[in-house]
Amino acid sequence: MLGIRCLLACALVAGADLDKDRNLLGFCETADQDCHSHDDTVWDNKRQTNAARARLDVNSANHTHQLGSFRVSCKKLLEAFPVDEVDGNFVRTVKNCIFSKSTPTPLKGSLTLATVSKNVIEDILDLDVNAIQSDDFLQYASGSKLLPGSIPLAHRYGGHQFGYWAGQLGDGRAHFLGQYTNSKGEIWELQLKGSGKTPYSRSGDGRAVIRSSVREFLGSEAMHSLGIPTSRAASLIVSEEPVLRDQFYNGKVKKERGAVVLRLAKSWFRIGSLEILAQAGEIDLLRKMLDFVIAEHFPSVNMNDPDKYLVFFSMVVNETAHMIAQWMSVGFAHGVCNTDNFSLLSITIDYGPFGFMESYDPNFIPNTSDDEGRYRIGAQANVGLFNLEKLLGALGPVLTVKQLQGAKTVLKGFADLYQKRFHQIFKAKLGLRGDEEEDEYLIAYLLKMMEDTRSDFTMTFRQLSEASVQQLDSRDFTQMWALNDLSSHNLFSEWLSMYLLRHGRQDDDCDEDRQHRMKSVNPRYVVRNWMAESAIRKAEVNDFSEVWISREVQEPSPRYLQDPNNPHFQKQWFSICLSMG
Repeated sequence: MLGIRCLLACALVAGADLDKDRNLLGFCETADQDCHSHDDTVWDNKRQTNAARARLDVNSANHTHQLGSFRVSCKKLLEAFPVDEVDGNFVRTVKNCIFSKSTPTPLKGSLTLATVSKNVIEDILDLDVNAIQSDDFLQYASGSKLLPGSIPLAHRYGGHQFGYWAGQLGDGRAHFLGQYTNSKGEIWELQLKGSGKTPYSRSGDGRAVIRSSVREFLGSEAMHSLGIPTSRAASLIVSEEPVLRDQFYNGKVKKERGAVVLRLAKSWFRIGSLEILAQAGEIDLLRKMLDFVIAEHFPSVNMNDPDKYLVFFSMVVNETAHMIAQWMSVGFAHGVCNTDNFSLLSITIDYGPFGFMESYDPNFIPNTSDDEGRYRIGAQANVGLFNLEKLLGALGPVLTVKQLQGAKTVLKGFADLYQKRFHQIFKAKLGLRGDEEEDEYLIAYLLKMMEDTRSDFTMTFRQLSEASVQQLDSRDFTQMWALNDLSSHNLFSEWLSMYLLRHGRQDDDCDEDRQHRMKSVNPRYVVRNWMAESAIRKAEVNDFSEVWISREVQEPSPRYLQDPNNPHFQKQWFSICLSMG
């Protein structure tokens, strides 16, 4: 669909197999491979786990809430929308409502708190971190007890999956607990994932296992640390309850253990939330949901504007283009870009078989069930356009002929919006200021060389950030393995000369400033797949040392990737360090 306009997008990202020594470079502060060893103290399980947990025992004077005073509310949603008239968690076709009442099913056996996000607990939920060490927290965050004020709900939605309408889907293993308004005035929706059957479970058991839950937790918190709009994960609780899963869909079922993630978002409404209403002909309810979403989450839209739905659509198109460009900038492949997994707020949700690319490969597919490569990383912009077309289809019944034509014109501009945003972000990753005609060529040229040499995406940009002009000019990459790989390309010298000349034309831009700017937008750490798999393997035998995430993020703006021209964009530093054991 986007054709040649996707050249840069299809050229991005990273991910093929590297030898283990190179993968371990993700944890060393230097590029010296001698610093890596399986016997190094970074692999000391108990020390790392205890250190991570000790960070939770700091003075929490600014977090006044104890768990006993924590409350959520479902009032706003229950007053806004009709609820399913039928009670019970049995599977059924649901009509004329947005939610069904559904009670979580407690996990069986003993419960263990595997990990928490201190940032979410303190800065979003206003809780004293000591509260998480209580049995009450285990009960609340696993679904065994309901939070005060909670009326648990399961959301009804549909969706296009792998390009085809799948009918009613809905929260098949998730329960909405309520909204929490924090001390900053932010409203967050709390949801449990893996908390049991609902009317939308279809043939599922309503459970999540440790494997998928670890990935959900690591993925969402990693993306937040990278500055990309995302849902958040507060905690991960594991149990001894056996859950049967066929991981590779090959008929080999094995017994795993149940787990629950307490996750948060400003809203869990997605494109499929509107699609199900349009498909069912529930147009009044469609309008009601649109009005609610716009009033709550799009404050710049005038509710009295007769074109409000068109304006809303324009904003979603714009923000979706931005979101996917940001995914590409860190080599993130979502893996399951169905319309039921695409947020109306353009935040990243529903972390399943995602992956961060290592060596560059535009055909990287993190989802083993995606046989045709529909959701390969190089196709994400095209998939985004497809999903927006389905959103427009859902809006059709509430748009006039003129508005519908205007919306189609907006949609035609998606490719330009995406390409512009992609170009802005990658110029920043290369430290380029201003605009020159050759900039797009420099970016595409670099990415093509990375593809040919299978250079590591994350570390190539990071080492370009760390190398001085003198090192680049002399081609001294003895301590920079990713750049050394890239330099093997027969056109590398020509590209590097162009790149250095481009930087040389930037007035009042010293080498130190260039390095600082580039480091601020080129992370050293991402959650590589081998990291996640290692954390999962250990978690399955009750060693949660690798699941504990230590994040060092210097603000002021956690969403800095959204505006490279913002002065804050120059001042960011982020990294993700997994406490490995």
